[in-house]
Amino acid sequence: MSQASTVSRREIWTRKLIYPGHTFPTAFAPVIVAVGLAVHDRVFALTPAVLALFAGWLIQFAGVVTDNYENLVRQPEDREHPELVDALRTGLITLPGLKATILICYGLALAAGLVLVYLAGVPVIVIGLISILASWAYSAGPWPFGRFGIADPIFFLFFGTVSVVGTYYVQAAVTLGPAHWSETLPFTALAVSLPIGALITDILVIDDIRDREFDAVKGKNTIAVRFGITWSRIEFVALLGAAYLLPFWFWLGLGFTAWVLLPLASAPLAYAIARFVCTHDQFRELVPMTPRLAVLTVGYAILLAVGLALSV
Repeated sequence: MSQASTVSRREIWTRKLIYPGHTFPTAFAPVIVAVGLAVHDRVFALTPAVLALFAGWLIQFAGVVTDNYENLVRQPEDREHPELVDALRTGLITLPGLKATILICYGLALAAGLVLVYLAGVPVIVIGLISILASWAYSAGPWPFGRFGIADPIFFLFFGTVSVVGTYYVQAAVTLGPAHWSETLPFTALAVSLPIGALITDILVIDDIRDREFDAVKGKNTIAVRFGITWSRIEFVALLGAAYLLPFWFWLGLGFTAWVLLPLASAPLAYAIARFVCTHDQFRELVPMTPRLAVLTVGYAILLAVGLALSV
């Protein structure tokens, strides 16, 4: 019996396309860190922060749907996602429907961006358009960068630096005025984005280890495919270690108080995830690890945001 016959359209969308355990945490984590820093700097503004979260999540969701759409077009018998293949055959999803979803999500993200442009100035539209392009170009277009082993630094840049700094900027620009945009991007905004970029990139690294056999068939040259899982594990541990060392720099080097060490409370969960990733390599074993690391990332981000806000 086809698996799609026992799975509803709602389950296909929530479990395989929207993937809330993955997309929302990675959109929320950078926003909450930017909010924490904005509270510390007394430039917090709720409306632009919420709009940034809304736009960021939509861009991520559109990227996930784009990736699945491209997989179904390029690999009609995709063994990695048999539920989606069956759903396409039985009409639970359609390629035009997926394409429409992508366009609607990007359109709504642009609409939120236009409101932010009105509130915070022209730089917002540049951030938004580049983010949309990166989301789409991961798996689509003439040169999808996800197939060439360069997704990791781009994930780090956009999920870390761009998301945190962008969310901080729109709050500060609303509070201080768009005319002062060049004065609203302190170095600390870049600094506190680094551990978030590291943790979110590690989610991708787990995916790459888990999916390496499928990716090899698709011609997707991730680090795990090109150099083996040992190098991916080294990257994973290095990024995770950086995320837990950086708070000491925030405390001892950037002038924040010891409250910024709060994220260290999540270290036992980080260690458990790292130990599992370094000792297991089967697809089904690693499937739960990405949402688990997403939860860790949110917990870390909340603790860091609280620590930043209390560092007065």
